[in-house]
Amino acid sequence: MVRDDRDDPFDNIFDEIERMMNDMTRGDAGFASETHIHVYDEGDVLRLVADLPGVDKDAIDLKCDGETLTISAAGDRREYDERVRLPAHVDEHSASATFNNGVLQVTFDRAEDSAEIDVE
Repeated sequence: MVRDDRDDPFDNIFDEIERMMNDMTRGDAGFASETHIHVYDEGDVLRLVADLPGVDKDAIDLKCDGETLTISAAGDRREYDERVRLPAHVDEHSASATFNNGVLQVTFDRAEDSAEIDVE
């Protein structure tokens, strides 16, 4: 008996599963690039929470220019390189950060509004 594979709905199921897994884990250096980051606007303070499982505290590098926070970190199995555009201008010198059980929290004070200039 000759088999006709064109009508077999499960013919390429394993190829499709492998393609989907590769899509989920594709990123720079083969690491997943999807990082769960939430930014909370709490009035005078902005708070950012990021899940960074598998990373040691000493492997985290944070930089902020007042508008964008850059998070770089590396663990044994993952690398993170995220740039988060903040919803408001912040005082980057007011930043404080904690890292506990793979969860990074960074808080910033909002920057003062620009001063108005009177034209005479």
